[in-house]
Parts: sequence; C-alpha cells; structure tokens
Amino acid sequence: MTTQPDPTATSAVGDERAGQAPWLPLVVIVLAQLQMNMNISVLPVSLGPIADDLNAPSTAAATALLLYSLFVAAFVMVGAKVGKLVGERLVLQVGVVVHGLAMALMATSTNTSTMNAAQAIAGVTAAALVPTLVVLIAANYHGRQQETALGVLAGIPAVASAVTFVIAGFLATALSWRFSFWLIVLLAVAVFVLSFRLRPIPRQPTIRIDGVGVVLSAVAVALILYGFNNLQTWGVLVAHDAAPFSLLKLSPAPILILLGIVLGQAFFAWSNRRVSLRKQPLLATEVMDSKEEKNAVIAFLVAGSLGLAVGFLIPLYVQIVQGRTPLASAVAILPYAVTIAASGVLSVRLYDRFPPRSLGIASFILTAVGLAVVAFTVGTGWSTVVVILGLLLVGIGEGTLLTLLFNVLVSASPKRLAGDVGALRGVANNVSNALGAAFASVVAVGLLGVFLAAAFSRSDLPPEVKTRAQSQNVDFVTDHELRSALSTTSATPEQVDEAVAINKDASLRALRASFLIVGGISLLSIFPASRLPKYVPAELSAEDIVGEAGPEGREPS
Repeated sequence: MTTQPDPTATSAVGDERAGQAPWLPLVVIVLAQLQMNMNISVLPVSLGPIADDLNAPSTAAATALLLYSLFVAAFVMVGAKVGKLVGERLVLQVGVVVHGLAMALMATSTNTSTMNAAQAIAGVTAAALVPTLVVLIAANYHGRQQETALGVLAGIPAVASAVTFVIAGFLATALSWRFSFWLIVLLAVAVFVLSFRLRPIPRQPTIRIDGVGVVLSAVAVALILYGFNNLQTWGVLVAHDAAPFSLLKLSPAPILILLGIVLGQAFFAWSNRRVSLRKQPLLATEVMDSKEEKNAVIAFLVAGSLGLAVGFLIPLYVQIVQGRTPLASAVAILPYAVTIAASGVLSVRLYDRFPPRSLGIASFILTAVGLAVVAFTVGTGWSTVVVILGLLLVGIGEGTLLTLLFNVLVSASPKRLAGDVGALRGVANNVSNALGAAFASVVAVGLLGVFLAAAFSRSDLPPEVKTRAQSQNVDFVTDHELRSALSTTSATPEQVDEAVAINKDASLRALRASFLIVGGISLLSIFPASRLPKYVPAELSAEDIVGEAGPEGREPS
C-alpha cells in the first residue's frame, strides 16, 4: 500500500505529538529487544562450556538456537494478532516475564531437554514481542522521532551481539555460562517494572485469528529454516551420511526448502482468498501489495543474509585460521557491530535529502566495496587498518540498509498495520539468518575442499598424509587439530608442517573468496534496491493505530 507522500506536508497532530514524545518508551522498547538478542548471542559464545557442563554434544547449543528461531519465525504472525486482540502493552509485560522465566530455566538446566524446552518457550514469547515493539514505536513516535526510533531498534541486534559476546565470553571463562542467563533474568525484571510507564494501546476485540493461515505459515517457515540450517550437514544436492533420509540419493535439505516455498505460496493464496471473502487474513496483504514493498522485503532478506554471512566468516577466520579465542572474535567484530548500530541511527538524517531508492543502491554498493576490501587485504593479522576500514564500510552500508528498509515498510502501511509489518520483519529476520549462515558455510566449506584438493594434488606428501589431512578437512580445522590428526600417521615433522601450511593457505583463500562472493551478491542487490520508492520518506498518515478502514475493520469470520 505504497502511496507517494508530500514531502513538505505532515500532520499537525503528528508534529505536535512528535515534539512532545519522551524517550522513556524507547528505552523500554530497546531493553526488551536487548533481552531477546542477548539470549541468541549468549548461546553460540557459550557453546563449549554448555556442552561440557551438560555432558552434551558440541552442537547442543546450536540445536537450541535453531529451536528458538523456528518458534519465533513460525508464530510471529500469530503474535501480531494476539497483540491486537489483548493489547500490546499487556503482551509486552507478559512476554518479558515469561521470557525471563525461560531464561531462569536455561540458567538452571541440567540436560539438553530442559535447555531446548527453555528456548522453545523463549521463542514463542519472542514471537509475540517482536511485532509488539514495532506497534509501540508507531504509537509513541511520529515523523523524524519515529524514523530515529526504528533506526535504534534495527541497530540493537548488532550492538547486543558484540557486547554480549564480550560479556558472555568473560563470564563463561571466569565464572559460568549460567551467569549470562541470570543477567538476562535481571534485565527482564527491569523491563517489566519500566513497562508500566508505557501508554496503553486499546485492544481490538473484533480480531479473529486465521487457523488455516497459522498452520500454512508455521509449517512453511519451519521447513525453510530447517532445510537451510542443514544444507551443510545433509548435503546441498547429494545426501550425506548424516542425512536422516534420502530420496533417490538426493539430500532432504533442498526438498524441505522447496516444500516450504510451496506452502508459502499456498499461504499467500489462502490469504488473498480470505480478503476476497472480506475476512481477516493472518498477515494483512496491504503490507506487500506494491512492487516497492515487495522489493523492500527482498532487499531486507538480502541485507540480513549479508550480515549473518559476515558474522559467520569473521569468527571462522579469527578462531580457526588464527587459532584465537571466542573472546578475540568478539573484539574483532566489535567495530563492525558498533558501526552498524551507529549508521542505523544516524542515517535517518539523510531521509530528507535522498529517496530510499538512492540510499538503498548506494548502501549495497558501499557494502560490496567494503567486502571486496576485506577479501583482498585480510591475512594473518586481523587488526590491520585496511581490514578494519573495509569492515567499517560494510557496517555503514548494512546499518543504513536495515534501518532504511524497515522504515520503508513501516511508513508504506497505515499505522493500524504496524503489528503486521513487525511480524513480516520477524519472519524476514529469521529466514535471512538461516539463509546467510547456511550460504556462507556451504560456500566457504565448498571452496575449502576445492583449494585443498588442488594444493595436495601438487604436493609430494605421502598418500597417507594427503588422505588423512583431507578427510579431516571436511570442515575448517585449527592447526592444532590437524597436527593431532596427523600424529597417528607416519608423517615426519617436516611433512606435518607442510600439510598444516597447505591447510592454512587453503583456509585463508576460501575465506577471502567467500568474502568476495558475498560482496558480489551485495552488488547484485542493487536491482531490488532500484525498485524502492523514489520519494523522500515522510510519515504517510496521521491515522491512529486503531483504524476502522481496511481488512481489520471488515466483518470478522
């Protein structure tokens, strides 16, 4: 529902309220967002300590994180409707309490079953919180303040990730990984107390939840996420031994993704049918009823995927190629994450001068340039000025994109659909997370295999050493791990050193090529960005969140 605004005209009521809006509501909203993001940041950095403490596989934390993402993405559209039905402030208050209890369950977990249950509960509550935060921003802020608030909300995940990595890394090393989750519990208490300062939003008792839409969307999103998350383990095309089943020796991962896409199309067809019958769909079709909004969603998916790909490649380089600690990874990624957050907030100052189309194209180009700089300059030393400069360029481009695209989606729809926009953002975030991490891992590991095979074929190492070195390198391994694997062979110290050197060189080349490929994808993304709105963004309407027009005002089913 994109309509071109008059850049010189704003609502008098909106201007008056914009000038008077305090920043306390934004503080509460940001803390709630931080509460959710700290959870998903603590899990990966505490992977080793959790596995040791619970006597579980090293993949246990990753499995819990996948469960969390699945529940968020599958039920975030339902969460938007629940917020309208009972009132967004109440949903926030109940959500942060239940999420805090889930974190307390995490902190006291004694086995993986309890941990997985805690993350499932956290995922369901986050599914309700994600759209609620967008509605609260739309209710409390207007005009430039709303744009800034959305920029802050979009930048919080990057800051939370970097800061939490440092805090959780320290706590896991000095005390226990459990203290990080107790810290989130304390944050939940603070958010709950402060939430009473938020302005209540009237509930909409006529809202009806589309049961068929819930099933179609939840299963579609779950299949897509599960498929992407297992591409590397199960195989991109041919089924690996780890695959739970195979169809004519084909990997189940792409099959699940394909089925998910088919069900996704069925969901949109079902939603359009309900609209034609004047019934309420699970997701308001107006949030994606124009080419500008559809391309904004595509660009949002790409921008989120790029961020996760970079966030995957940086720790891989620091921890595997350099052999440093997770805490060192957090320090390395900190300038990049802070730049994303800062650019997300500061870029709103450009909205009065440049249209979304120009900003989107420029940001994707800037991101591509930064990734190319990193690809050609990264080496054995991470803290070189040029590498940091490249990451700063990537951070500026990515932060600008995430805020810009979020603002485009929010401003293009009436305020009564802010929850639907928030739900759409929640789905896009989780799908892009899976897509970015899966793509980066598949590409990096695939390139590593190619470079290793070529390098060992040219070497004079004994066949036994070549076979053992390559069999151990189905994934990235450290020098220490490779030396341990070769210690059981008849290789001389000189041959071990040569194999380790080949492995390090191939790993570095694979990571450089991966950065370059991700940069190429960013460059290609100027095409969806070129279809973003041409107008200078402004608040499109002073319509209140509770509106009578449109699908939400139709006769309930």
